[in-house]
Amino acid sequence: MKEADILIRNCIVLPMVSGEVVKEGIIATKNDEIIYVGKKSKAPRVKAEKIIDGHGKVAIPGLINCHTHLAMTLFRGIAEDQPLEKWLKETIWPLEAKLKPKDIYDGALLGCLEMIKSGTTTFADMYFHEDHVAKAVEKAGLRAVLAQGILEPDIKKLGEKMLQNSVNFARKYKGYADGRIIVQLGPHSLYTCSLDMLAKVRQKASELNVGIHIHLAESEETVNETKQKHGLAEVELLERIGFLGSDVLAAHCIHLTEKEMRLLAKHNVKVSYNPVANMKIAQGTAKIKDLLDLGVTVGIGTDGPASNNNLDMFQSMKAAALLQKQYYKDTTVLPAQTVLKMATIDGAKALGLEKTVGSLEVGKKADVILLDFKKPHLTPVHDFYANIVYSAGGSDVDTVIVDGKILMENKDVKTLDEEMVMLKAQKTAANIPKRKASIFKFIKNFT
Repeated sequence: MKEADILIRNCIVLPMVSGEVVKEGIIATKNDEIIYVGKKSKAPRVKAEKIIDGHGKVAIPGLINCHTHLAMTLFRGIAEDQPLEKWLKETIWPLEAKLKPKDIYDGALLGCLEMIKSGTTTFADMYFHEDHVAKAVEKAGLRAVLAQGILEPDIKKLGEKMLQNSVNFARKYKGYADGRIIVQLGPHSLYTCSLDMLAKVRQKASELNVGIHIHLAESEETVNETKQKHGLAEVELLERIGFLGSDVLAAHCIHLTEKEMRLLAKHNVKVSYNPVANMKIAQGTAKIKDLLDLGVTVGIGTDGPASNNNLDMFQSMKAAALLQKQYYKDTTVLPAQTVLKMATIDGAKALGLEKTVGSLEVGKKADVILLDFKKPHLTPVHDFYANIVYSAGGSDVDTVIVDGKILMENKDVKTLDEEMVMLKAQKTAANIPKRKASIFKFIKNFT
């Protein structure tokens, strides 16, 4: 007889190891790992402290959000219907110059709450005061890959200081929150960091054995400016300075030439596809089919709540599929099962966590979500993958387990006080625009 902490029984299981659908399945967890997953008829006898009835529910791995700026929940709905340059320079950056460390914690905790309730168990974040994001992750119980952001404005010393802060953060928080936090370095982009700075980031990341999270080829305007300035496209420049590698997570990757896509494949760079935010700021469509055909690992991200407005990976999955079909004018592009893989096991590969999470397998971490399929919009079921990608939403998530701990059961969040988190975030968000900001406050806040 196996002894378990949690036993989920009578559920449908999509392990995401293959296209298998396990009916009358059970999942057993012990400590932080899965010790059995499969058919009830083939399972050993299991004695568990906690039994969850999965009747009418579908178990899948926790969803993985490959790119966001979590604390920007505070800016949800504040910068609407603006082009990217105006959105950044006239609204977002001036607001960010007013942020205080406590604000980051309040916004990040709200984001964690939103992700728990919508089934995301792991996310990759790049922002400032990332130590406060780490504290929010620890409290919420989620898993995260965190990168302290690096910008290099006209004040060179500020860029050097931000690089050092990113390195210090990586050293201090690697393995934080019982190992649930992985760290990266976070150079913002080629248009906000010099080639010299990016070369230093590459060197430091290699020394620390950590990954790199960067925005790449997001804006046609900045891509063209880079090419005019240097005579090479963004990916070509990064290859020239030895920046590219399997530990690089590149967000967006919209305006890539065929040569650049081949370079990403050559160096095993991982890509985060952020369809909702890309559409909302009208930046174009990433050629995801082409990248996949070249063997590039692609995960899905929401981007920040200021450019997406929510952190619901179900909405992003549906948009990911539909946008590619429209772009290529081919209904067979990105079928539902492929998209769900991008949000689970491929997302785990993009973050270097494929041996840990992303699928329901014995020995992997117990990161599991249950979807309540007893809903009109999820009935009937001809194809579980299709229903999840095209019909489901974050509100269909019933139960969330991370690292073998129940974060939400029957839609009741166990680790956070929902009302208090929302009230604090609302109060903080209302206060930020009233503050005065200056470059001196910016330097003080972000260093």
